[in-house]
Amino acid sequence: MNQQASVFTLGRDKPPLAAATEEPPRTLFEATYRQLRRDIIHGLYLPNDKLRVEHLKAVYKVSGGTLREALALLVSDSLVVSQGQRGFRVAPMSLADLQDLTRTRVLLECASLRESMAHGGDAWEAAVVSTFHRLSLSEERLQADAAGAFDEWEARNREFHDALVSACPSPWLERLRSLLYQQTERYRRFTAVNGPPPGSVHEEHREIFEAAIQRNAERAVAAMELHINRALTIIRSNELLR
Repeated sequence: MNQQASVFTLGRDKPPLAAATEEPPRTLFEATYRQLRRDIIHGLYLPNDKLRVEHLKAVYKVSGGTLREALALLVSDSLVVSQGQRGFRVAPMSLADLQDLTRTRVLLECASLRESMAHGGDAWEAAVVSTFHRLSLSEERLQADAAGAFDEWEARNREFHDALVSACPSPWLERLRSLLYQQTERYRRFTAVNGPPPGSVHEEHREIFEAAIQRNAERAVAAMELHINRALTIIRSNELLR
């Protein structure tokens, strides 16, 4: 078993997880993609695990064509690696990958935040306030049960980050920022479940929130950079990944 096996809460012998709270999938392909993506992020399939099509067809009760479509989309998400004639594997996780993701995400997230703060009006501010309130409530539960409350917290966390940059006028900047946010989801779960108790995460969010509401761009960007580096700092200092 590889080093990452201990970082997730799910074992290989457990059934796939239930779908997250979101709009119902419109097609069987979309449902399969969502479920398989969720199961990879939750660690039912570990980094570098081989994804055997025949086995997965039985698990998800879909045809080989539907499953391969879902796997192809997960390849584009960088959660699965295609090995040509040798099939598919779960994408690896590494300290080097997280370092690169973090550096690039800082650049895009902070640029989006600056643009959003410059253009945001009353509706933007109301969205930031309401999402921060919901996030604060979920962080109380995260503090008590990091593994059990992570799904709810992840949804509220994304809502807050999306609200902060929602007034950014650049569709391309937002598209790329959103992609990198998604890419770091496995590492956030990794940190929440296996790192030290997430005691400082709420204060990091509060600092970002207060600076954004005050329209203090320099303070908000500095707080955001520190916050985005959090998972990297914890994983590196605790030697959870190589």
